[in-house]
Amino acid sequence: MADFAADIATAPETVAAEQAVPDKAVPRAPVADPRPAAAPRFPTRVIRPAAPAREPLWRHALGEQFRALRHQRGETLAETAARAGVSPQYLSEVERGIKEPSSEMIAAVGGALGVGLVDLTLAVADRVRRTYPTAQASAAVGRTAFALAV
Repeated sequence: MADFAADIATAPETVAAEQAVPDKAVPRAPVADPRPAAAPRFPTRVIRPAAPAREPLWRHALGEQFRALRHQRGETLAETAARAGVSPQYLSEVERGIKEPSSEMIAAVGGALGVGLVDLTLAVADRVRRTYPTAQASAAVGRTAFALAV
C-alpha cells in the first residue's frame, strides 16, 4: 500500500516533467506502414471499351429533330408551343425525349414548325442514319417497311 501512495505522490510531478519536454526531444519509434510493401495499386476508375452505339428510341430522335427545327426557325419553346396548342413544359419534355407524344401531338408540333409528317419522318430517319452507324444495316429494312406503309 505504501508503494501505491508513493506512486500517487510522484505522479503529478512526472506528468509535469513530461509535459515540459518538447515533442522533438522525445525520440519516437517509427510507425510501420500497415500495408504490405508490394501492395498492388489499382486505378480508381475502370476504363471499359466503348460500347457500340445503339439506335435511339423514336421519342429521342423525334425530340432532337423538333429541337433542331425550332432552333433553325429561331423560335423559343413558348412561341412554338403556343402555335401547336401545347404547353412549353410539354414541348420541352418531348424535345428531351421524356414524353412519348401521340400522333396528334406530333402532327400539331410538326405543323407549328412548318413540316409535314412524311418530311418529319424522313428527316428523323436521316438523322438516325448519320448519327448512329449501326442503324445503317437496318435502314434498308426500315425504308422498305415505310414504303409499304405509305
